[in-house]
Amino acid sequence: MTSEATNIHATAIVIGRTGLLFLGPSGSGKSTLAFSCLAAARPLGLVASLIADDQVLITEQNGSIIAKCPPSIAGLMEIRYTGIVRMPYISEGEMHFAVRAVDPATAERLPPDDEHIDITGSIRLPLIRLAATSTNPLAVIMAKIGASFD
Repeated sequence: MTSEATNIHATAIVIGRTGLLFLGPSGSGKSTLAFSCLAAARPLGLVASLIADDQVLITEQNGSIIAKCPPSIAGLMEIRYTGIVRMPYISEGEMHFAVRAVDPATAERLPPDDEHIDITGSIRLPLIRLAATSTNPLAVIMAKIGASFD
């Protein structure tokens, strides 16, 4: 079964075979955290690709959550205060986790275990909360999900 795509405000990347959907309001650090993850993955020998930045078309296809890039922004990522950069990209990928950038000054110190978030009315993903100021977000994500992204 395939649902109709919904355009959401997010950034989607794939590290190895793991899809990460970064969520949060404008200016919360989604693109910066995603960019940091992409940059950290390559020296580890991991395949790392942008799917889409700022606008993500999200749909469910045969039980998988798929993120697609609107063609007009393919391969483009905004790095706040730097500008728009070109990135290696893929046009779509399966999403496995949602990552929410949080402000350390106001975030819960210990969020609930096994937390999930509704992406659309029918699409839900496990949620990872990550400090917007994290210096090594990929390492934090890897520790949280207990995976090496191989």
